[in-house]
Formats: sequence, structure tokens, C-alpha cells
Amino acid sequence: MKSEQETPEDNELLHNSMLYQEFLAEREEILCHKWLESEKAGYDIGFERALLDWIVRHRSAWREKRLKQRPSLPESKND
Repeated sequence: MKSEQETPEDNELLHNSMLYQEFLAEREEILCHKWLESEKAGYDIGFERALLDWIVRHRSAWREKRLKQRPSLPESKND
């Protein structure tokens, strides 16, 4: 079975996509949360625990704030 090779254009498209940018921003928040909670606990709590805790306690507010900060798209003039 032939596997498809990722081209430089595919890689650039991925890195420039809004979805990928949101993934990276969310991942960074989770890693910061992991660090803070590990410091409080006195040991590394692990990514999975930090992820679940962040989702339950912070994700909703974080996403709402991100949506408010996102520039609005221009309205269509095809009315």
C-alpha cells in the first residue's frame, strides 16, 4: 500500500490554518496549567490530568475570551 507523502505546501497550509492555530493556543494553555498545578502539588501531575482539569475548570471561559478577541470577518456585500 502506497503512503502519501506530505508536501511543503501541505505543511504550510496546516501551519497557517485557523484550526491548527487554535490547537496550538489551547495546548499552550494546558501546558501552563499543568506547570502551575504541578507546582502546587509538588510533583508533576501529568498531561492527562492537567488536560482534564483544564477542560472542566477553564476551557469554556478561555474559548469565550478567544472568540471575543478574534477580529470579525468582513460582511458579504452580495445582498
